[in-house]
Amino acid sequence: MINAFRQGLRELGYVEGENILVEYKAAGSKIERFADQVNELVQLNVDVIVASNTPAALAAKQATTIIPIVVPVMGDPVRDGLVASLARPGGNITGLTFLGPELLPKRLALLKEAVPKASRVAALWHPGAYGERTMNDMMDQTQGAAKMLGVELRLAAVQGPDHIESAFSAITKEQADALIVFPSPMLFTERRRIVELAAKHRLPSMAMGKEFAELGGLLTYGASIPDLIQRSVTYVNKIIKGAKPADLPIEQPTKFEFVVNLKPPRRSDPKFRRRSLREPTR
Repeated sequence: MINAFRQGLRELGYVEGENILVEYKAAGSKIERFADQVNELVQLNVDVIVASNTPAALAAKQATTIIPIVVPVMGDPVRDGLVASLARPGGNITGLTFLGPELLPKRLALLKEAVPKASRVAALWHPGAYGERTMNDMMDQTQGAAKMLGVELRLAAVQGPDHIESAFSAITKEQADALIVFPSPMLFTERRRIVELAAKHRLPSMAMGKEFAELGGLLTYGASIPDLIQRSVTYVNKIIKGAKPADLPIEQPTKFEFVVNLKPPRRSDPKFRRRSLREPTR
């Protein structure tokens, strides 16, 4: 994802080490490390903090109310308490949302269409991925969609990377026919393990980003994460030139990618097709 950010910088005329300096911090799957990393950036007195996702943004919000914060990949920034509203964020945070809760029913419907005999679908989710209101909304919308589709939804919580295999053991005992992966920075980082375990247990899977399909997952549907990250550089550029985060509306995606892996799930370099879908901004 760093490559997408660097591409955005290049397109706007920034060259690292010449007219812009970038300090990178990586936490991997350990979101508990975000707080220390953000505090280090605050101590450096940077001009802008780019917090890659909602947990990182929440840590950044705790660390500073002064330094502007740009967040490329937010689930529901209002329900998570990051901004006052999409149109007028207020405070020092702005960025983009991938419509976290809203697209889960669509993913479940696409999974059911691809695997029509699936009557029991396991949902892999990370309780700490987003705020309580956003997680509840994800659950409510997915449960509602499952009921309409005549599907029994079985939830499998993953508290951290070390719990992924035990979650799949529980899914196996539930005799699930397919798998849907809820949005989560941690689950996204651990996507290779998830795809491999889904293949091992013969579970057709649906997730958010095409990166899952590239590793062998069956289906993905959602906004392009690299695209969101690349577009976040426009916010950085505006802030460097004097704009205030409070006045920069949160951007919502209008283009979504539906990816079908044509050779799931055992290849590391599967052939897949991609179809872009445009939908109105909500």
